[in-house]
Amino acid sequence: MRVLVTGGAGYIGSVSVRLLLDEGHDVTVLDSLQRGWRAAVDVRARFVDGSVGDSVAVEDALKNADAVLHCAGLIEVAESQEHPDRYFRVNTVEPCVLLEAMLERGIDAIVFSSTAAVYGEPDAVPIPEGAPTRPVNAYGASKLAFENVIEGYGAAGRMRSVRFRYFNVAGAWPDGSLGEAHDPETHIIPRILQAMHQGERSFEVFGGDYPTETGTCVRDYLHVCDLARAHVLGLEHLASGGAGGVFNLGSGVGMSNLDVVNTCAEVSGREIKVDIGPRRCGDPAVLIAASDRAELELGWTRDRGDLRTIVEDAWAWHIAHPNGYR
Repeated sequence: MRVLVTGGAGYIGSVSVRLLLDEGHDVTVLDSLQRGWRAAVDVRARFVDGSVGDSVAVEDALKNADAVLHCAGLIEVAESQEHPDRYFRVNTVEPCVLLEAMLERGIDAIVFSSTAAVYGEPDAVPIPEGAPTRPVNAYGASKLAFENVIEGYGAAGRMRSVRFRYFNVAGAWPDGSLGEAHDPETHIIPRILQAMHQGERSFEVFGGDYPTETGTCVRDYLHVCDLARAHVLGLEHLASGGAGGVFNLGSGVGMSNLDVVNTCAEVSGREIKVDIGPRRCGDPAVLIAASDRAELELGWTRDRGDLRTIVEDAWAWHIAHPNGYR
């Protein structure tokens, strides 16, 4: 299969690129490098510097593609609340340039790495794919808007898609050679591990008055390699003529922010004091995904699914790359 991976210099994209290449697929990466890292792009992949809204770069990147894995986009909840215009432009409007270019070249298969933030505050957990979509932040709303665009193309018989919805992705390539390196870093596991590695004495958790057992947010954690495996399965599903659809990905188990801090301490052997800070705008209390459909229809499994394994792999990355890809 010849696959274009947008955002292939980013955290999730780079791991997906490596897995695709390891399984014998031909890969082109399209990335503007505004938030990705050139050093994260596998040397076996063809690289095109540009965004999904750049028609010239997109045309170049699609020359050697039969399908697209779309990972590019902005992902920070708090930033999306401050700059919703930026999020709708980058996550919703610009990718439409990619879709039109795909159709012009006769490419009708796309896997979209979306987000379970499209659900907002759920009525029940674990959250099934049929749950109402009521995002509570601009990040989730912008992703849902692009899902609706893709679905519209599908209803017109012009495109087949797999849309993956998942929550907190963490971990690293097991040998520590690829990992999470956002600038600035806002995700909880790398922030805790960075603080521990740097010898900091305290770590701030956002919110301690949520209606949960510990008072802190509860999330469903997914290993980045398990997510990459789902991306490959989604592409293969479409290549075999599958119609696609929406698939949740998750562990089905919720872990609180305090659980995460404690697991990081166990793995690293370093203790840290927890300070409870104010809630972060746009954060629901509990988010856990039901992923039965992906397991049944795509044959997806979580090979590195437990929180301790996720943290162990992330810690190996941080020890080997304390400054990320710099």
